[in-house]
Amino acid sequence: MKQIADELRQAGIEKVWTNEPLANHTTWRIGGPADLLIQPKDKDSLQAALQIIHRHEIPWSVIGRGSNLLVRDGGIRGAVLKVAEGLSHCEFRGEEVCVGAGYSMIRLAMETGKMGLTGMEFAGGIPGTVGGAVYMNAGAHGSDLSRILIDAEILFENGERKVLTNEEMSFSYRTSLLQKRKGIVIEARFLLRTGDRKEIAATLAANKERRRLTQPLQMPCAGSVFRNPPGDHAGRLIEAAGLKGYQIGGAQVSEKHSNFIVNCGGATATDVLTLINYVRSTIQSQFGIDMHPEVLVVGEG
Repeated sequence: MKQIADELRQAGIEKVWTNEPLANHTTWRIGGPADLLIQPKDKDSLQAALQIIHRHEIPWSVIGRGSNLLVRDGGIRGAVLKVAEGLSHCEFRGEEVCVGAGYSMIRLAMETGKMGLTGMEFAGGIPGTVGGAVYMNAGAHGSDLSRILIDAEILFENGERKVLTNEEMSFSYRTSLLQKRKGIVIEARFLLRTGDRKEIAATLAANKERRRLTQPLQMPCAGSVFRNPPGDHAGRLIEAAGLKGYQIGGAQVSEKHSNFIVNCGGATATDVLTLINYVRSTIQSQFGIDMHPEVLVVGEG
């Protein structure tokens, strides 16, 4: 990997690490090492990095800010491309906004509100990046990305860069085309509406206060762990099953919000996965409902 790291640096990609603990790059503060971690500075260096990776025939994967992600304790073999600060541009064009994949969703919600544009308020509590949000069709408060996305520029595994329309992204609940066809979001365009700045600010403030009161934001976590089953809420079911506060190793079902699992200190990915499976089996046994995790689990055990 050192040879490949040197080649990447020679290509102008300065932020390259070998054997880098991914616990340093996830909001759960959990995860074994990546053989090679690469943070491209722009879309051209991202494409160059992918070409070098392909030339050496090593596997690769992508992360953003590491939210909604559980990296197993054995880490990730091959290369991990971190799409963050290098792709964090944001440009307003009337009621349209063009945003890089590394841009923070929370910041985007705040900035669009300041511009008097409505439609992004639901994203004010989504801790990840635009790229990750597009990948999983992130949503909250009754809305999601599919309602406002115009199109997204994708770098596919074969090196092709293509702009896909909303329809071509094949969005559904917490899913998109990118869970079927491997690719990297480079940027996205959203269509918003002109609104009242005070009303938008009030909605964002109310949502923020609700999160402060109901979510364990002061502890390492990854947001909601399970998808809401049809007609119900995952948190309600987990609490009804008596699992609030249940703990395995350093991983605990949050005492503040039952659909969050928090790292109480020293939690491993094995702790989290064991707890997830215990919650699933308990809900299945008590209510006959199969709970589906919405966190992405990657890497080796």
